[in-house]
Amino acid sequence: MSILLDTNILLRLADPLNSFHTAAKAAVLTLWQRGEMLQTVPQNLFEFWAVATRPIVNNGLGLSTSECVAELSRIKLSFPLLLDMPALLTEWEALVAAHDCKGKQAHDARLVAAMRTHGINQLLTFNTGDFTRYPGLTLLDPAQLAASGSSTSGGVP
Repeated sequence: MSILLDTNILLRLADPLNSFHTAAKAAVLTLWQRGEMLQTVPQNLFEFWAVATRPIVNNGLGLSTSECVAELSRIKLSFPLLLDMPALLTEWEALVAAHDCKGKQAHDARLVAAMRTHGINQLLTFNTGDFTRYPGLTLLDPAQLAASGSSTSGGVP
């Protein structure tokens, strides 16, 4: 079954010094061991770039352009990229209106719109509370998956 990765998972995987790195890595490995298809959408890459190239003092990763390009290549090799569908904008507009999304909530709504246009209903995210407004989603918490997994090493970017 397909599972979309929230950008926060990709950021934690790329930052071994982050306190959530181990949980992200273990959750991804657990899902891969179960045979799950972990996927991304273009918005993940846009958001990753924005945070990864931001200075560390501004809650970024402080990566250079070339380092970020390399990380994006690794993400695309590790997790299949689903391209945006023509219905994405219409779905997003319906979601932000129906759920009264404001500010940064619009980014989450766009991920949900991408999920819906691709028929995906599972999301791996550290921010499960941000997505509870959307019915029909199965929200996967990496910490819970990591605790249930049998291994936390090897094969994960």
